[in-house]
Amino acid sequence: MANPFGAAQGRTGFVSDVDSARIATFLRGVYWWMFGGLAVTAVVALAVASSPAAVSTLVGSKVLFFGLIIAQLGLVVYLSARVAKMAPATAGTLFLAYSALTGVTFSLILLAYTGASVANTFFITAGMFGALAVYGSVTKRDLTGMGRFMFMGLVGLVLASVVGIFWQNDAMQFVMGVVGVLVFSGLIAYDTQRLRAMALEVSGDQVGSYAIVGALSLYLDFINLFISLLRLFGDRRN
Repeated sequence: MANPFGAAQGRTGFVSDVDSARIATFLRGVYWWMFGGLAVTAVVALAVASSPAAVSTLVGSKVLFFGLIIAQLGLVVYLSARVAKMAPATAGTLFLAYSALTGVTFSLILLAYTGASVANTFFITAGMFGALAVYGSVTKRDLTGMGRFMFMGLVGLVLASVVGIFWQNDAMQFVMGVVGVLVFSGLIAYDTQRLRAMALEVSGDQVGSYAIVGALSLYLDFINLFISLLRLFGDRRN
């Protein structure tokens, strides 16, 4: 079977009632998993940020911090590569584990920025995500080309982030914030359209696993849009 991640991305024509129902059911699962992942991340981040011992351990050990980052990357790669052969229960467990690990590293963001700043940025991110997801769902334009362009921008952001680890620069952080908002805004619309096409390509036992990996894509878009907006508008603690 062809890989649904690359299939039918440009389908924007007539959709029957049966297909509409399949799309709605699939996306409902995607969004439930995505919101569940965000909830796990928020709970874990608050728990870690509220524990001086946990924060001290996390900040005091670069090996632990970078180990968590590597573990997160490994889970994303594994989930994406093995989705066609993975049971939904396994995919769900790995996604929630990834969300929890993200919560651990996210605790440092809660400590770096004011609570009001984090809350305001979250609501702005949620509003932008909703609007862009609706656009990706209703537009008749094929967003495949834009998605490829945004992926190139994503690669640039990753490289800039690596450089930023060794070279702290306020101007660079600002530019990364602006580019990040543009890139992840585009990816939200593109991924939403891609997932609608995917809903018509997968069937049977695959549906649950692909819905979870779809949730992971939107989860990553949301998280990274949030971080980019926080870089631009967030108020740091004194």
